[in-house]
Amino acid sequence: MGEARPAREAGRTGSAGRAGSAGRAREGLRAYRLIAGMWIRSTTAYPLSFAMTLLSGLLVTGLDFVAILLMFSRIDALGGYTLPEVALLYGLSATSFGIADLAIGSAGRLGSRVRDGTLDTLLVRPAPVLAQVAADRFALRRLSRITQGVLVLGYALAAVDVDWTADRVLLVPVTLVSGAAVFGAVLVAGAAFQFVAQDAAEVQNAFTYGGQTLLQYPPTVFGRELVRAVTFVFPLAFVNWVPAAHVLGRPYPLGLPGWAAYAPPLVAAACCAAAGLAWRAGLRSYRSTGS
Repeated sequence: MGEARPAREAGRTGSAGRAGSAGRAREGLRAYRLIAGMWIRSTTAYPLSFAMTLLSGLLVTGLDFVAILLMFSRIDALGGYTLPEVALLYGLSATSFGIADLAIGSAGRLGSRVRDGTLDTLLVRPAPVLAQVAADRFALRRLSRITQGVLVLGYALAAVDVDWTADRVLLVPVTLVSGAAVFGAVLVAGAAFQFVAQDAAEVQNAFTYGGQTLLQYPPTVFGRELVRAVTFVFPLAFVNWVPAAHVLGRPYPLGLPGWAAYAPPLVAAACCAAAGLAWRAGLRSYRSTGS
């Protein structure tokens, strides 16, 4: 009986901890929804201005793929990949990054809040700081990046020569969701780094915008060491290179095993867990401006 009581108490403690975590998650989602909704209403208060901003953003982001089209006007293949195959890589990475950028891209401005001390106002509010940072100045105009990525992806899926089995069809949406989670984790980890560096937005951009640009092109055009780095160190390769290799029936980067194509959800979960630890460590290290 004496041993059973501590076991029951430990079980209650574990249940309370899980309930507390779930409660904080719901609280964070609610705060995010309220703050983002406020910025959305502010943005859509002027429909014509919003439509013009969205259209201009779509044209600007579309220039990336126009550059690829111009390239293929002179060549038949890039690193052994045809235009529809490169478009598939482009569409997967652009759409995944667009989703992450829309949802949590505002976290990239955390460094300015740390420098000027305005992060203190978020700490005293009864809502998770990460939810507030992610929803702050929610930019609905970022839908243009998602739209452009979806358009290119739609073209690629229609034009690419693939035997569409059930697992390949299912792998496309799974890859998009997993890729968005990976990019989201990178954004959160970059924001956590700004607690220490304060002026590290460009470093973060090198791994987000730079990584997304890198993934637009086949792994066969890059050096083996770079491919190894974005596979095992910063696992951006699982955003599109690895699952796309399975869809296209091409050799996997670095000779990875066949099951690696189905690993993006696991990689995304690991990245999110690591980003969460980095965020909590960064938040604990924050000491305000002292003013």
